[in-house]
Amino acid sequence: MKSILAVYPGTFDPFTNGHQDILERALKIFPRMIVAVSGNPEKAPLFTLEERMEIIRDAVRDMQGVRVDAFHTLLVDYVKTQGAAVVIRGLRAISDFEYEFQMALMNRRIAEDIETVFLMPHEAYTYLSSRLVKEVALLGGTVKGLVSPLVERMLKERYRQRKSGKR
Repeated sequence: MKSILAVYPGTFDPFTNGHQDILERALKIFPRMIVAVSGNPEKAPLFTLEERMEIIRDAVRDMQGVRVDAFHTLLVDYVKTQGAAVVIRGLRAISDFEYEFQMALMNRRIAEDIETVFLMPHEAYTYLSSRLVKEVALLGGTVKGLVSPLVERMLKERYRQRKSGKR
């Protein structure tokens, strides 16, 4: 029997240990996964699409069955083109649920054959978000243990460049 391919989509700006936790949990259920990085420029990410993909490739380098890709279309259209049947989403709190529930229902309306599976992270990551990580790093706080060492270095460098007027 062929295993089901699942897609874990997101902006991942940056990829946190909470994202990593959800991916590891999903791999226990779906041994074939695509981490799909959204190329949506409307979100004005701190890191370029290529940098975000580099970060994730580094994080998953020892994981079997995972590949990293980018998409610039409706999620369900991307999922179909990849031959996947499941979308993975993480839920940290009730505040996440309302948005994710709306998105899952819209995706179902567009493509009834694609299911959304919600996973909860380890309790240590229930408060963790990319936005919060960036804010802490911007203000000079430590993000050690919240992101990989690569992301920690890249955040420091990016904010150092911004303070000096470079990009």
